[in-house]
Amino acid sequence: MLSTGALRAHLLAARLAGPVATSRETSLRSYRLFAARDPRVLLGLAPERAWGEGELLRLMADRCGVSADPAHVSGPDGIDPDRTVAALDAFAERLALVAERRAPVLLGTGHPHRLLGFYAGLADALSAAGCPVLTPAQGRCVDITTRFGVRPYRLDYVRGVALVREPGGRPTGGETGAHTHSPLPVRLALQDAAERLGVLPELVIGDHGWVCGAGQLGIEAIGPADTDDPALFVGEAEGRVSVAVPLDDGVRAPFYRPLTRYVLNRACLSQ
Repeated sequence: MLSTGALRAHLLAARLAGPVATSRETSLRSYRLFAARDPRVLLGLAPERAWGEGELLRLMADRCGVSADPAHVSGPDGIDPDRTVAALDAFAERLALVAERRAPVLLGTGHPHRLLGFYAGLADALSAAGCPVLTPAQGRCVDITTRFGVRPYRLDYVRGVALVREPGGRPTGGETGAHTHSPLPVRLALQDAAERLGVLPELVIGDHGWVCGAGQLGIEAIGPADTDDPALFVGEAEGRVSVAVPLDDGVRAPFYRPLTRYVLNRACLSQ
């Protein structure tokens, strides 16, 4: 059992919170692009109103703990570990409720090299609690715009967690999938779940486009987000994302394991 104090210490030691690797320049650039409604940072969210750069900075200061000072324009960004802990507690509450109902869930990640293990642990626990872990559209192709142009990717599942693979890619060794911010994979998965399986998830757990894409379609969604991912926090502020957990989403994969243990314990789902 990981106590709140031990979790907080781990967040700081692993740089999941506190000073993080994401630079202030990167975060501010994302806020500028979001204010301009650049689809690369909207992640499938269609904001209900205009969000200016100043508003976004204030929102991220409130939700993540980044500096609210617009004159702070360089160096590492920061996340308040207490806000991360509070969001993980809320995340655990959503897991507990869906497990109590034995409701269907869908898990997916655009960060498979970092977060696959975190989600897989949740999928295992939810399945053991009686929740159907959906795997719709497995093997289907989806065209995603990248910096190299539009490329076809294949939707796949590893331990119940959706991800996309490079064109022609097959699981070999440590290869887990491609990094993506696109909402197209979750749209494809939800369409197949509705049309072929006749069931939609009551909860989508993931990051990037998996959360924003699902939330935009009216499916409850929760997941982690870095300081340069304002879309999840805007979605939370506007009521289309249930829980956005502020943390660095690019540290080494083993550092997320204590977070899995913590939320499963809080949700009374520890195995």
